[in-house]
Amino acid sequence: MTGGQALGILALGAYAPQRVMRNEEFEAYLDTSDEWIVTRTGIRERRIAAEDEYTSDLAFKAVEDLLKRHPGALEGVDGVIVATNTPDALFPDTAALVQARFGIQGFAYDLLAGCPGWLYALAQAHAMVAAGLARKVLVVGAEALSKILDWNDRATAVLFGDAGGAAVVGRVREGFGFRSFVLGADGTGAKELYHACVAPRLPDGTSMRNRLHMNGREVFKFAVRVMNTATLEAIEKAGLTPEDIKVFVPHQANLRIIDAARERLGLPWERVVVNVDRYGNTSTASIPLALKEAVDAGRIQEGDHVLLVSFGAGLTWAAAVLTWGGA
Repeated sequence: MTGGQALGILALGAYAPQRVMRNEEFEAYLDTSDEWIVTRTGIRERRIAAEDEYTSDLAFKAVEDLLKRHPGALEGVDGVIVATNTPDALFPDTAALVQARFGIQGFAYDLLAGCPGWLYALAQAHAMVAAGLARKVLVVGAEALSKILDWNDRATAVLFGDAGGAAVVGRVREGFGFRSFVLGADGTGAKELYHACVAPRLPDGTSMRNRLHMNGREVFKFAVRVMNTATLEAIEKAGLTPEDIKVFVPHQANLRIIDAARERLGLPWERVVVNVDRYGNTSTASIPLALKEAVDAGRIQEGDHVLLVSFGAGLTWAAAVLTWGGA
């Protein structure tokens, strides 16, 4: 994939806000219960950003965590990509704010592609380094989804949380790094998951609300289908088989969707990273947060083949396979 260059993740960091919101809090004002939420989603609690804490703050703290773990990791970074669906503003882009905070010289832009945004951004960073447009790229996924939720909508309020994750992409030793990427979209499903911004409706006439809206049934069916097809395609492009995958890090949206993907791949639970019970769906921060926890727990070792996959609004999907380590 890299034209002779092995490119991978050189550094990793993540952050989740301090406030923990458990399912029981919803029982006070919504027709729901802890049992109902856990049974249908696997979520028990999530993190909620403070009133004055926004996406840029979560991004900053994720990068600060990266630097604590990997001092000097930003040396040689030529650009910043922030994947987010909840930017502080339409402009300036959140990436520019990250660039300024950490004194990075080079390009900076945001990427909006639903929950798979961080994997999209990894693929772009990979391509830029491979093409010689950058030596290293800082890739951040950060979301303050609690700011755009309708807290009276049981279908969405219980699902999401806030967090940030960050990685530096650059050259690694031969035999390590990314082996494949799969990116896809189906815009005919745009009406199933949306949040209004400028236009009051979609091109097909669908009227949009200024709060997150999701057709859970349709998104669930789409997710189960695409998690299967994207993961198998990414594994095949990497020249591997499902049996070669040591660790599977899926998008943390719903435990039932994760289980369906796990069964299709024939992987035991001990190879699957799950933290949806503690964080809910943190969108673009979901995979870097889970990946960091798996690394910290010693579940991912150098040389392990790791599979990443996500799905989301657009409708979009993305998957990647990498051989961990080689920094």
